[in-house]
Amino acid sequence: MTILLAIETSTDLASVALLHNHHIICRDLSGVQTHSYGLLPALQELLQEAGVNLNQLNAIAFGCGPGAFTGVRTACGVVQGLAFGLQIPVLPVVSLLAMAEAAKSAEQRLDFVCCLDARMNEVYWAHYRLEGEAWLEIQAPSLSDLTTALAYAREAKLTLVLGQGLALPDADEGLPTILVMPHAQFALQIAEKNYKQGLAIDAAQAQPLYLRNKVAQTTAERALARET
Repeated sequence: MTILLAIETSTDLASVALLHNHHIICRDLSGVQTHSYGLLPALQELLQEAGVNLNQLNAIAFGCGPGAFTGVRTACGVVQGLAFGLQIPVLPVVSLLAMAEAAKSAEQRLDFVCCLDARMNEVYWAHYRLEGEAWLEIQAPSLSDLTTALAYAREAKLTLVLGQGLALPDADEGLPTILVMPHAQFALQIAEKNYKQGLAIDAAQAQPLYLRNKVAQTTAERALARET
């Protein structure tokens, strides 16, 4: 019997989930400040509820991003620490793909353009297509303004999956839209399939998915921007 744990902290709405006896149980944590001190207690609650010990885990999944810098780093660090200690592999899951998995559960559609608020008037987005039981990455995770993602979805006549904090302009309100956030439950559903396919990796290889290399301007850059 496969027992998997999943952590998703790439947004303000963090969550943890456990797969045991072919059943998934979850806990939600709200607010970025809860990620660092609320994560481990939530994991302990899940394990106690299921009557599972840490050393029974086969692997640990985590939302590797893109998303909030601190949240993604927190998930990666916690998972690596646990996996190293338990000598088990890890299963990174792209947070945008977890959104597609959630949208599929809400509506039986095949193509989704998933968008997450990246702040600074930008979004993280990707295009996923379901073929059989496997997700295909049609457009890799990218960082751009929302207009670019909407134009892509509009031209290809695709369903939008929007995270919290994103709203459509009036001109695009007719696009088919599903509102969901990345969640450990759906990351776990993807991770279970990947584990069965032998796609787990060593904890040392776990890395966050960063799409924004620079999030702050220098004093000189801000001064130059004001002059232009």
